[in-house]
Amino acid sequence: MPRTWANSGLDLHLEPAGTRIRAGLETALRDAVREGRLAPGTRLPASRTLAGDLGIARNTVTEAYSQLVAEGWLLPRPGSGTYVAELIPVSRAPAATAAAAPHSGQGAIAGRPPRYDLTPGRSDLAAFPRSAWLAAARRALATAPAHALGYTDPRGLPELRTVIAEYLARARGVRADPGRVVICAGFTQGWGLICGVLHNRGVRSIAMETHGVADHRRIAESHRLQIRDLPVDRDGAVIEPHDARAILLTPAHQFPLGMALAPPRRAHAIAWAKEHSGFVIEDDYDGEFRYDRRPVGALQALAPEHVVYAGTASKSLAPGLRLGWLVLPAELVDSVAEAQALALGGVSAIDQLTLAQLIASGGYDRHIRRARQTQRRRRDQLLGTVARHSKHIRISGIAAGLHALVTLPTGVSEAAVIEAAAKRGLALDGLARFTTGKPPQPGALVIGYGTPPQHSYTAALARLDATLTETIRPGAPPTQGQPRRRASAASRS
Repeated sequence: MPRTWANSGLDLHLEPAGTRIRAGLETALRDAVREGRLAPGTRLPASRTLAGDLGIARNTVTEAYSQLVAEGWLLPRPGSGTYVAELIPVSRAPAATAAAAPHSGQGAIAGRPPRYDLTPGRSDLAAFPRSAWLAAARRALATAPAHALGYTDPRGLPELRTVIAEYLARARGVRADPGRVVICAGFTQGWGLICGVLHNRGVRSIAMETHGVADHRRIAESHRLQIRDLPVDRDGAVIEPHDARAILLTPAHQFPLGMALAPPRRAHAIAWAKEHSGFVIEDDYDGEFRYDRRPVGALQALAPEHVVYAGTASKSLAPGLRLGWLVLPAELVDSVAEAQALALGGVSAIDQLTLAQLIASGGYDRHIRRARQTQRRRRDQLLGTVARHSKHIRISGIAAGLHALVTLPTGVSEAAVIEAAAKRGLALDGLARFTTGKPPQPGALVIGYGTPPQHSYTAALARLDATLTETIRPGAPPTQGQPRRRASAASRS
């Protein structure tokens, strides 16, 4: 059948303006997405089809699509076509909440969500192993006993607790017995359970690092626990818990400064817990991601009766699964399980069975290895961008995790850098956001490289590069690969 307007596929009302055809087409497509006329997930016409409809060269359409893919407006799917990316239109953007987005960035201006996000605390959700997860779910449902789908032990299904204990012993050096594992809906929910149990046991104060996630402090305070601050230096937290009976630490990779807790500090924390019959809560939030150093074993192995080990699948898989785990001292197991039952905070039995199958089959380990390689490449890209400014700034905390600390020159304001980035549609977080007390001097950026998706990561780094050039080296010529004309376009888009 000859191709006509009647059978040309998806109709697009596009009116490329200006004398430059490709630039006009790019602008028309951006406007269509921004205004909601092209909804997220919409499959665009093939380049040949759209070129015929508009009466322009096919190469022009191909180049326009490629540019919008690089900017994050469009998403290519090999063998399927080009789709509108999942951007949130201004009119539909939900109000952000601290519970939903504890690491939400400061890159939005005038109510407009940022196009690119380099805030810490998240991984690339597009990398979730959908095929492996679906295969594990099928196997789990095919073999699960009927009672596993009923009301279950508040500690979690034994199938998952068993494989979690085995995995943590092998991968993190945790001394875990399945009977001491409690499955929870991520670290935040597990942390709330711990705080409530500690308060019920007479604990009235808890020591926390001065640099960390503000929500964790709010949760502790909601359980009527007073906070005692632990300073953090280049060796990690300074263990001075005063009258506290519990300490929350991030020993493998301090958040957000990025160092591992030094061996003498680890020993001091354990000695304090034993001497005062206290507890250390070990938040191992991204322990699987290490690059340039040998793995740092879990603190829990040094004193299983005094350390609560907390892990999560939020960074390794996806936070939307709401899957985490606590490995508890024997005296806390029943209390935490009872609190879990009263909170009705259990995790879906099907998701538990699926994760158990994924781990037991080796699929989880394979995914972690792939993710570690991907994140290392993304970290190296970030290092390459920041290296162009190395005479002015310093980057640290890069041996592990999903974020890096970029220390700014004296006199350069965190807020000014964040604002300059926001004008380019880039969300950044400053160290002050994660610091209790006086703002840090000099200031710093906490840059996450787990997001955005790979197809727009390079564009995000280009905007970071332009921001640093503007704010740290005012008047400097544009860096190689980032001409001034492109930087100006980025700030307008």
